[in-house]
Amino acid sequence: MTLVTAKERSAQGAPRAEGDRRPTDRAAWFLVLPALIPILVLSVGPLLYGILLAFTDAQSGRTRATRWIGGLNFQDLLHDTLFWESFRIGLVWAVGVTVPQFLLALGLALLLDQDLKLRWLARGLAIIPWAMPEVVVGVMWRLVYNPDAGVLNETLRTLGLGDGRDWLSGLSTALPAVIVVGVWAGMPQTTVTLLAGLQNTPRELHEAAAMDGAGAWRRFRTVTWPALRPVALAITALNFIWSFNSFALVYVLTRGGPGGRTRLPMLFAYEEAFRYGQFGYAAAMGLVMVAVVSVLLALFLMGRLKGGDDA
Repeated sequence: MTLVTAKERSAQGAPRAEGDRRPTDRAAWFLVLPALIPILVLSVGPLLYGILLAFTDAQSGRTRATRWIGGLNFQDLLHDTLFWESFRIGLVWAVGVTVPQFLLALGLALLLDQDLKLRWLARGLAIIPWAMPEVVVGVMWRLVYNPDAGVLNETLRTLGLGDGRDWLSGLSTALPAVIVVGVWAGMPQTTVTLLAGLQNTPRELHEAAAMDGAGAWRRFRTVTWPALRPVALAITALNFIWSFNSFALVYVLTRGGPGGRTRLPMLFAYEEAFRYGQFGYAAAMGLVMVAVVSVLLALFLMGRLKGGDDA
C-alpha cells in the first residue's frame, strides 16, 4: 500500500481532513485578532453603547441615575427646530464642499497627469494641505480672514476693492468662508485619488482614440471618464460623509457662529453633550444623523450605479 502525504494530497487537489484544517483556521484567527480587537473595542463597542445611550435620559453627574425612556429622545428631536436647522446647514456644507472639491481636484489631477516640467514638485505642493492637521488649518485660515490684518482684506484694500470685512463673523459670509476652507483642506486627498485612477487608465485607449480623430473632450468622455467613474464615485461618497461629520475645522474657525449660521450637526450634538450634559439626547442626535446620512448615501450610490449601468 502506498502512503500519500498531506502535501501530496494537496498537490493532487484532494480535500484535506478535518484535523488538517483546524490548525490553519486557528492560526488565521490568531493573526487576525490583533487587528480585530482594536476595532471591536474602539469602534463597535462605542457604537453599540451610543445606540443604547440614545434610549436613556443619561446626563452629566455621577450621582444621577440613568433611566430607560424608550423613544422619548427621538420624539423630542422631531420638534427640535434648532437641530433640524443644523442638519440643513450640515447638508449645505457637505454639498458645498464636496461638489467644488471634486471638480477642482479633477482638473488638477488631469493637469498633473500630463508630462510637464517639474511635475514632481507640483505633485508635492498639491498634497501639502493634506499633511496639515485640521486645527492648524483652522488657525491659519483665521489669520487669513482676520478683519484687521488678514491677507484677504489686505489684498482687497491694495486692489482698491473696499476696506474688507469680518468674513467669519458676518451672517451672510461665515458659511461660504468656511466652505472655502473645507474645499482647500480636502482637495489634495481627492486629487491624489483621482490621479491614481487616471494613471491606471490604459494609454493605448487614448492613443487609439486620438488616431481615430477624437478631440480632448471626446477622449475624456469616452475613455477617461468611464475608467475613472468607480474611483470618482467612491471618493465623492467618502468626501460627503467626511464633510458632513466635520467638527474640528469648523469648531476652530467659528465654533458654530455667528448666530448658529455654521452650527453643523456634530457641533450641535457636542454642545448638547459636553456643554449642557445631555448625553442621552446627544446620542439620539448621533443615531439620527447616521440613519439619515446612510439613506441619502444609499440613494446617491443607487442613482450613480444605475446611471452607470444604463450608460
